[in-house]
Amino acid sequence: MTHGDADRVPSLLGPGAAIALLAGSGACLSLPALPPHFLLWGLGITGVCGWLWRWRGRWLGVLLSGFAWAGLQAGGSLALRVPPELERRPLTLTGAIAELPQHEARRTRFLFVVEEGEGAAAELRGRRIMLSWHDDYGARQPGARLKLRAGERWRFQAKLRAPRGLRNPGGFDSEKHALLQRFSATGSLHHPEQAHLLSPATGVDAWREVMSARIGHAVASPSSRFVRALALGDTRGLTQDDWYILRAVGLTHLIAISGFHVGMVASVFAVLVGGVWRLFPGWARRLPRPQAMGLAAVLAALGYAVLAGFALPTVRTVLMMAVWAVARLGRRPARVADTLALALIVVLLFDPLSPLAAGFWLSFGGVAWLAWCLPATGTQHWLRGFLSAQAVATVGLLPLTVVLFDQASLAGPLANLVAIPWWSLVVVPLSLLGTAAEALVPGAGTWPWRWAAACFDLSWPGFRWLADGRFSLWWLPEAAPWAVGFALLGAFWLLLPRGVPGKPLAALLWLPLLWPDRDLPRKGEVELAMIDVGQGLSVLVRTSRHALLYDMGPAMRGGFDAGERAVVPALHAWGVPRLDRVVVSHDDNDHVGGLASVLRALPAGMAQAPAGQGAKVEAALPAMPRRPERRDCLAGESWEWDGVRFRFLHPRPHFPNLGNESSCVLRIETDHGAALLTGDIGEVIERELVRRFPADLRAAVVFAPHHGSAGSSDPRFVAATGARLLLVSSGHRNRFGHPKPQVVARWRAAGAEVVDTADSGAVQVWLSPQGLALRERRHARPRLWDAARR
Repeated sequence: MTHGDADRVPSLLGPGAAIALLAGSGACLSLPALPPHFLLWGLGITGVCGWLWRWRGRWLGVLLSGFAWAGLQAGGSLALRVPPELERRPLTLTGAIAELPQHEARRTRFLFVVEEGEGAAAELRGRRIMLSWHDDYGARQPGARLKLRAGERWRFQAKLRAPRGLRNPGGFDSEKHALLQRFSATGSLHHPEQAHLLSPATGVDAWREVMSARIGHAVASPSSRFVRALALGDTRGLTQDDWYILRAVGLTHLIAISGFHVGMVASVFAVLVGGVWRLFPGWARRLPRPQAMGLAAVLAALGYAVLAGFALPTVRTVLMMAVWAVARLGRRPARVADTLALALIVVLLFDPLSPLAAGFWLSFGGVAWLAWCLPATGTQHWLRGFLSAQAVATVGLLPLTVVLFDQASLAGPLANLVAIPWWSLVVVPLSLLGTAAEALVPGAGTWPWRWAAACFDLSWPGFRWLADGRFSLWWLPEAAPWAVGFALLGAFWLLLPRGVPGKPLAALLWLPLLWPDRDLPRKGEVELAMIDVGQGLSVLVRTSRHALLYDMGPAMRGGFDAGERAVVPALHAWGVPRLDRVVVSHDDNDHVGGLASVLRALPAGMAQAPAGQGAKVEAALPAMPRRPERRDCLAGESWEWDGVRFRFLHPRPHFPNLGNESSCVLRIETDHGAALLTGDIGEVIERELVRRFPADLRAAVVFAPHHGSAGSSDPRFVAATGARLLLVSSGHRNRFGHPKPQVVARWRAAGAEVVDTADSGAVQVWLSPQGLALRERRHARPRLWDAARR
């Protein structure tokens, strides 16, 4: 190899290698399924050899290494999932509580690391399981679960299942989260009264929980919950309203112990040590000042990460600080790009699944934008530098924020201008000062904590006011995957130096991401979207200019709320700005539970429910700023939207309140086919509908009555519909056994294809001149961690 060829060999650990390693990891994690294990090992060995060998194609070896390493880690994590033969059977487990238990209204959730298992459960040794301790049915007061403490060792009986969640556009992917956190199972305690405490709490998490309790006792202000979050990473006290305000003003990255705060504390300690070295210049003979500052920064970052329980964002920051310190200790000048590249390589080698976390992209993306756009020298005035950094971060990270969260905060830049200096330079230092003082002398942290809460109280009302404004949270429809690339290119163009022509045109590159095509039906067409809410029902019906929501899924007091977790995110992702009507089929919780959350998030023109079953609807209506019209659903009522005809077939006037049998049955008719929404009616009402409306039951798409229960889908009703597609909304392995096998067989024998949300996730159906079209979320966007496919 000539000298000129050697100069063109990519660096072993340079920016090119970092990009190639990230591309390999990302490519593997984007696959619908992992390659065979032996192939990954072969690619890994080949990749490492190609990475270490000096040749022009070194980047290809790095890419293969990243691909194989991510695949092996993902495969190993998925292989640790609890096997099917151990699911839903009582298992006796011994282990320790890791992290801080999360106490809710009716249950306590905690991470349990298994140390031993009896019988077949012995193979679960060493695995991480997310357990729930529920109160007894009908209990008015929480039980012994509130005594759980981090670091305690317990023996439990539990029923487990492999991690499995809902799949909807815009919704939280709990299966991906389980893979990232290496959870092997989720479950609940069986006979919790038999739980046995083996040893008291010990370790860092136990100390964090004690300090959190001391903050709560020392600070009477409600803001003590934020002091606990900023000082210890304990966000258990934050309410849903708190999180909404933080999202609305773009401040979630500053709450708890974020990577930003870790870097800030490390920088402060580095400056302090640098000042001490200036006071004692003789110390530099043993350890030069730059190296001392680097070591101080790493130790400070490590100590602060301990307070956060080594959360992934803080671990990434510690690794980045360690890379910077190593560069300092090496006494070699390092460019910011080289240091960032080395940090990225270290993080990906430490945890190749990191690209699954949104914080990974925001932290590295933010540093990369700042390193590229801002001058390396400190010639700028500090205020101008801060404003420039805020502008760069806003423009550069907006595409990533939109694609990761389907939302953007218009008030975020203004809120961050206040929160970053005030919280990071005043509230956080006071919180940490109180924690350090309390650790040394019990009771000494009271006043610093109270000052921190008082300083926080000065800013929080303003952020609450911003969150209530019209320019706070901007929900965006789900865009095509390629749109983020164009938006990043537009951001790059906008951030080029002054004088570069055509910058206004760069805004056009943002359009596919910020204003994507919502794929609305044309006049005379209809879209039916069944949202995956588990054991319940929620269906969006859209015409070209109107939207109707039929049912809203279940909600548990103090627990899972399908309206908040599934329905509202899906409506936002589909670009639904308002609902012209909401129809509650009947007042069972699995159909009406999420109503209040839906009405808080979107305005509605009308709310309908069966006569005598409107109490829960009325209870939810005051949550809306503008109260919608309230009306009963009655057989014979009809209307037309954009060439699509709607008509209620049941219940008829003066029909008694018979629970499920009073469900609103809605027929939706187009020139290209019809659909039938049936609620939870059973065979008695089905036979009555066959007798009264034999022609109106004919429909290409039918939503399974009562989730496919044994008491529904009468053979005459099935035959009368002539359905081509039966849509079932059910929870995976639900306790009712819905849909019943004989019911599924009955519909299939009649010629209908049966699609269940438990296997398909959210389901979209279109009735148009091209015929009936179907899209299943799990099949349209397959993921290697998909529990249904595994």
